[in-house]
Amino acid sequence: MKGPSPARAKGLVLLVEDDPALLLMTCYNLEQRGYRVEKAEDGEAALLALETSRPDAVVLDWMLPGLSGLDVCRRIRANPALRDVPVLLLTARSAEQDAIRGLDTGADDYLMKPCSIDTLDARLRALLRRHQSSYDRLSFADITLDPETHRVERAGRMLSLGPTEYRLLDLLIRNPRKVFSREDLLRRIWGQNIHVEIRTIDVHIRRLRKAINGPGEIDLVRTVRAAGYALDDGPTTDGG
Repeated sequence: MKGPSPARAKGLVLLVEDDPALLLMTCYNLEQRGYRVEKAEDGEAALLALETSRPDAVVLDWMLPGLSGLDVCRRIRANPALRDVPVLLLTARSAEQDAIRGLDTGADDYLMKPCSIDTLDARLRALLRRHQSSYDRLSFADITLDPETHRVERAGRMLSLGPTEYRLLDLLIRNPRKVFSREDLLRRIWGQNIHVEIRTIDVHIRRLRKAINGPGEIDLVRTVRAAGYALDDGPTTDGG
């Protein structure tokens, strides 16, 4: 009997599982249902994979050698570039307190093993629907930003942004005309427990301006004296 035909790609899933047979079988079944899958056999491999690509969702086994699934989940939630990636925790643990602990760590959903591929697929689809707005193309004035491909354009030309400048623009374009203080930007871009000098924000704002503003174009990054920065295309009276 034939298995289901591959569907239109639903997104990239990072599958983290230390059982090689279960990893291969789950990977195959997810690919048959239209997902692209990247595999990792332990927590360290998962973190390395996350350094090079941003998945649409992470399916994460709790009981991993070395770094546990909870440890990996904490690292994901502490990383400003990854904290909104949906995490589905898979585990053989059945106690209610374990489920609460997993969700409190930052997992979006919790699924008991063994589970059917249909159930896993349904949970993943629900998570991706919930987070879909994060992947819609964003625009402000003549700038467009594609969160899925990380392509940024202004007036039809491609822009080249560093990773920090990209995250700054992503935050500003999602909140047009909202003024963010330097402290807000430090917390949102670098996270709570990272020590970064406050003036570092000014350096990256200057780089962002240089990257997005071409000759003759208005500066869309407004400096609000004694307040912070905003993405704004209106007239400025505050010197930036």
